[in-house]
Amino acid sequence: MTQLLRRSILPASAGLLLTQLAAAQPTPARRPPLPDSTKIDLSEVVVSASRVEESILQSPVTVEKLNPRALRLTPAPSFFDAIEHLKGVQVITPSLGFKVINARGFSNTTNVRFVQLVDGIDNQAPHIGGPIGNVLGPSDLDIQAVEIVPGTAAALYGLNAINGLANFTTRNPFRSEGLSVQQKTGVNHVNDPNTDAHSYSETSLRYAKVLVPDKLAFKVNGTYLRVYDWIASDQTDINPNGNATTGLFGADNPSRDPVSGYGNESSNRGNLTLGGKSYQVARTGYREQDVVDYNLQTLKTDAALHYRFNSQTELAYTYRVAGFDNVYQRSNRFRLEDYRLQQHALQLTGPVMQARAYFTQENTGKSYNLRSAAENLDRSFKTDATWRTDYTAAWNAATQAGQTVAQAHAAARLAADAGRYQPGTAAFNDQLNKLADINNWDQGAALRVRADLVHAEAQVNLAEALRRAGSRLPAAVDFSLGADHRTYIIVPDGNYFINPEPGKDRLTDNLTYSKTGGFVQAGARLLNEKLRLTATLRADKNDYFDLKFNPRFTAGYSPTPRHNFRLSYQSGYRFPSLFEAFSNVNSGQVKRIGGLRVMSDGVFENSYLRSSIDAFNAAVTRDINTNGLSRAQAIANNQSQLVKNPYTYLRPEHINSLELGYKAALLPGGRLLADVDFYYNQYRDFIAQVEAYVPVSGAGGPPLPADAPLNAVATALNNTTLTSPNPTQARYRLWTNSRSQVQNYGGSLGLRYELPDGYLAGANLTYARLDRRTNGDGLEDGFNTPRWACNLSLANENAYKNFGFGLNFRWQDAYYSQTFLVTGTVPAYHTLDAQISYLVPKPSLRFKLGASNVLNKYYVSYLGGPSVGGLYYLAVTFNTSAGN
Repeated sequence: MTQLLRRSILPASAGLLLTQLAAAQPTPARRPPLPDSTKIDLSEVVVSASRVEESILQSPVTVEKLNPRALRLTPAPSFFDAIEHLKGVQVITPSLGFKVINARGFSNTTNVRFVQLVDGIDNQAPHIGGPIGNVLGPSDLDIQAVEIVPGTAAALYGLNAINGLANFTTRNPFRSEGLSVQQKTGVNHVNDPNTDAHSYSETSLRYAKVLVPDKLAFKVNGTYLRVYDWIASDQTDINPNGNATTGLFGADNPSRDPVSGYGNESSNRGNLTLGGKSYQVARTGYREQDVVDYNLQTLKTDAALHYRFNSQTELAYTYRVAGFDNVYQRSNRFRLEDYRLQQHALQLTGPVMQARAYFTQENTGKSYNLRSAAENLDRSFKTDATWRTDYTAAWNAATQAGQTVAQAHAAARLAADAGRYQPGTAAFNDQLNKLADINNWDQGAALRVRADLVHAEAQVNLAEALRRAGSRLPAAVDFSLGADHRTYIIVPDGNYFINPEPGKDRLTDNLTYSKTGGFVQAGARLLNEKLRLTATLRADKNDYFDLKFNPRFTAGYSPTPRHNFRLSYQSGYRFPSLFEAFSNVNSGQVKRIGGLRVMSDGVFENSYLRSSIDAFNAAVTRDINTNGLSRAQAIANNQSQLVKNPYTYLRPEHINSLELGYKAALLPGGRLLADVDFYYNQYRDFIAQVEAYVPVSGAGGPPLPADAPLNAVATALNNTTLTSPNPTQARYRLWTNSRSQVQNYGGSLGLRYELPDGYLAGANLTYARLDRRTNGDGLEDGFNTPRWACNLSLANENAYKNFGFGLNFRWQDAYYSQTFLVTGTVPAYHTLDAQISYLVPKPSLRFKLGASNVLNKYYVSYLGGPSVGGLYYLAVTFNTSAGN
């Protein structure tokens, strides 16, 4: 702890030193306004594209923005939900309170390739490597604007931002003083076949006050959300051909594995020889609804104290804290309960210098793994070996009594399950609570992680500093540089994380994972400022990898102020996330381990691909059941199908990205804003997972020697029983790098049209395509992105006597989804969001009656996720805040 405090105090001290330098800076002259001034604000600025303030029209890369007007017009229940309607953005919904933002492909439920910032500060949960929705972010009352940068931003931001970033800007208390209160009340699960309708409530409060004019101000925010979460209830069998050779399909399949059922996965089933044939049989398992509490709640608050040295230089301290119950998904789904995140941040902003230092703490509370809970509910009632024995005896008795094979399997399951814990009973609930507190997934289900993140960064606009110091450096020349350091600190829990190098941190013996980097950026505006060129070079060093360089080159050309062309080339590295590098989880007799050599030494060299093992075992079963071979003969006949694991230890993931774009303000007055972009990405060493098994010498024995006869390996890898743990093979899920060349490309078109009388119409279309040059390498593509998606909108803030409305329609194409939870096609879907509003000027009271998915057509945004229906709400907002 002492060392941790030293790490956090040093960046804070550096930040205070920087404030003293900033306080001595003279106040600059204001920039002249841009010549265009229309109802679509052509002078609107963004900061995320280049880390400096610039015109949104002249940004060198694609930037999507939600400004205050767009936030007022959106029919989405929150600003975070409104992000889904932006051009080029994909959002998936693992939970009503946990949505994941992504852009340009390779989406997943914990997207570590996309960075989410609040006022430039990362709000991720450290051990996950990504944010949990917006639980540590701003409320609707405190949000000022949203900027999305689709595509790699690694050259400027590092931090693995190779798919893009989102930056949420909050309202400054100096410019937005007063009291705001908002109450949202609504209902969801209307006509849901899985449950009755449930109430929705969100209460938010914001108060800001200037204590000393132009010197000292503060603000506080609080939000409390209560709602019943969306339900995952997909009963599609993902092992439909487990008993194809015996003609047992559908409900008769004794190895049935529903998508939203747990405890009947591959590690919970085995082959039983019954009546001379081999049958694949699974434990019964439980539905997701049986093992999770869908009551969702979030209580979050933040407080900030701002001090101004002058009109442009400001120091702010912010504290954020959130406690929540939610549903979260990685390879498995989890119930997050009493989960806590908190963050301390110190930030200096000025025209010459910016600096940030922040410290994030995470505690998973009483969270647990749904799959492990279901598996161990079954196993705590009866061991796999006992259950198998009872099943076999009951099957034999049923067939001797004249029942058919299918009837005998049903009777055998009924007999073997006698006395099983039944959902909804006191015994079931007591046992579930007990398992949820056991921090070993082979025996229980608890998720007990404590993790910290310490980050410090500084950026200096050197060209501006020189000009302020009296240099004659032309205003058309820009030069800036920055540096940052980040350390993750994990308290090993013995189940989810261990310290592979004990003694490395002699004070605490915690697991640490650090990265240090920096960038330089130079730019010039030429040809009467019509041509803008920028070059950026970033370097990053990770504890376990060599120094990596990320360059970026951009060019922008504006023949007139209304027409802007852009071109950028970027290269970026992504270091493995904490979980990809260091995980150490026993999950249903499959051990998920990080891909660093320090975690998985020897496993890659001695393992065989599960994909080949599954094909081998299916062929063995087919030979036994259809050709009458003995098991030994079938093994010898098919052992050549086994494939040695060709993968090795993790390397950083790399991307080369090329983007072209055009943005223009068209028609008289610039009423039509058009934005089009095209991109091409090439990935190398794409990080993904592979499942592989190591043949071992008996229960808990060492791996078979490398020169072991193939027949001995094949015999060990032929899963013949349901024993726990399996005595002849060690199962692993390993993080590694794809050997294939992976490319993706696409583009988007966005139009925004200001009609007469304040009507605003919008349309955007996005195309994304995967182009994988080499296939069949045993890894998932994980592209998980619709080829086509479009959004249409129409809104007016004051259509008639203070009445306004907003409509948003979204459609996205069907797409192929590949994860370790389930693989298949996500159906196409469309949704309509709508709202009507009424403003009472005095007092400042706004009523908004709205709905997301107003037509209540249930859909899933990815396989294995919940069905999302309509959410209907009334929001009442009282606001005395002045300014923005």
